[in-house]
Amino acid sequence: MLSAAEALARLRDGNRRVVHGMHDHNAARRLTLSQTQEPFAIILGCSDARVPAELVFGQGFGDLFVIRVAGNIVAPSQVGSVEFAAERFGTRLVVVLGHTACGAIVTTIDELRRPTPDQSPGLRAIVDRIRPAVEPLLSASHDARSETLVAHAVRANIRAAADHLRHGSQVLERLVQRDGLAIVGAEYCLQTGVVDFFDGVPDRTGL
Repeated sequence: MLSAAEALARLRDGNRRVVHGMHDHNAARRLTLSQTQEPFAIILGCSDARVPAELVFGQGFGDLFVIRVAGNIVAPSQVGSVEFAAERFGTRLVVVLGHTACGAIVTTIDELRRPTPDQSPGLRAIVDRIRPAVEPLLSASHDARSETLVAHAVRANIRAAADHLRHGSQVLERLVQRDGLAIVGAEYCLQTGVVDFFDGVPDRTGL
């Protein structure tokens, strides 16, 4: 079992290889995973088609337990999925992976500025999950679509989601306190391909 620090180092190394065009998928490994899996990291990421976690981190079959939802929000099903993987597989690193220019964030900002009366319940549920992280930022900005506002909102939403996982589940709290589980927030840059781990990174990673 990899520690949180070792898993984080592996993700960082994989992302560096991807950025420099050195990743080579090992598709043959798929045959060895038909009966079991041992993912070394859990990724709760956005559904955006430009941010596939395995490709972002240069990983292949069986390496990552990936949960994807628009805006990388945390709802009960996402919490349960993280709990399942952390307990069942002993995975010790959870990464909430957001990305620059997130459409779900822009949609939430637009909705808060100009509410849509007939917005679908499903979309509203996503907006309502993002709202608490974004709403405090709106009073400080006069431009609802400014790049700076969106950038700050993306990171605020990532922090909020990571904090929800740390404190919204007794199972995960216990794993953090007793078993070395780390829950980290990270942002993927659509332009550079670089992942910045900026929230909750363990102190003693040596990285």
